[in-house]
Amino acid sequence: MIRVGVVGASGWAAGSHLPALAGLDGYEVTAVATTNMTSAGKAAAEHGARLAFDDAGALAAHPEVDLVVVSVKAPGHAAVIRAALEAGRHVVSEWPLTVDPAEADELARAASEAGVVHAVCLQGRHSPDALFVRDLVAAGRIGRLESAVLVAAGDPLGGAVIPAGMEWSTEPAGGTTVLTIMAGHFLATLDRITGPLAEVSARLPRRYDEVAVGDTGRTVANRVPSQVLLQGTLNGGATASAVIHGGSGSPDGFLIKLVGSEGTLTVAPTRPGRYMHWTDWDIRLGGERVEVPASYRTVPFDPADGPVANVAAFYQEVGRAITEGRPAATDFPAAARLHRLLAAVERSAASGGAAVEVA
Repeated sequence: MIRVGVVGASGWAAGSHLPALAGLDGYEVTAVATTNMTSAGKAAAEHGARLAFDDAGALAAHPEVDLVVVSVKAPGHAAVIRAALEAGRHVVSEWPLTVDPAEADELARAASEAGVVHAVCLQGRHSPDALFVRDLVAAGRIGRLESAVLVAAGDPLGGAVIPAGMEWSTEPAGGTTVLTIMAGHFLATLDRITGPLAEVSARLPRRYDEVAVGDTGRTVANRVPSQVLLQGTLNGGATASAVIHGGSGSPDGFLIKLVGSEGTLTVAPTRPGRYMHWTDWDIRLGGERVEVPASYRTVPFDPADGPVANVAAFYQEVGRAITEGRPAATDFPAAARLHRLLAAVERSAASGGAAVEVA
């Protein structure tokens, strides 16, 4: 049994990590931590954890914790990760790993040297639909891949209105923008299918200098992009392009189009208003719908219920890595490379769209 301590248990984790862990064999949530003991105690009671903390270091050091889950705001990730590594614990971090690419490389080195299992929750890389599409492409069902196109909605980030309570996301230092969060998740999922980008040329339009805060009547300064536009070349030589557009409502879906020398494969959501890393896919090969074999769906959750299913698939992989004593897929070095990709996008945009190699 892998005993888990969740840091940030009253936020995003409450609707994703905690229910995913509760539904899987082999895991037990033994501890939670929040910013104060009142909310920590409430979260512990709600999720059946024996231990509650208002200090992440104390949680990481407790002998009844084998795996630390880091689910606080991005600027706070590094400190909690370091506490877990110092305590010799396996560690899972929400994406992004941190807010600085150089620090991401540093954390990747530290985690590798610590001899523990480490992984970042880019759950789209563990989607059964993404894995099935990857296998179709690898098997040559569309011949040699020649181009990949991605269009996706990044709401509620990047639009003219930001939800109340998310004002901090209008500053780059917050680490939560249409580039870092939405493009990060979407490009990581695409990478799982096509392989990584080797070179990018990009633009990051910022349509709004100020954005409204919900229906409060207030506005705040905005210093983050509204859209992500990129084109580039994949390691295998195929071209790739992506448009991630911000918005102020619910996402209206996504489209992936993969063109090969012998056919075309397209992907869209099975229902509107879902992110590509949260839901199951409508997959069409040459225009004909293709069903994902049941063998790919290994978690006790319905993809229609939102992000929990793919988060659970991610934890299945982490559990196998711990049991087998091997690195996890989407480990910290993989996350650090995604940080370098996004940094390359920023450098290209700052230069007016010049092509930049991805380190």
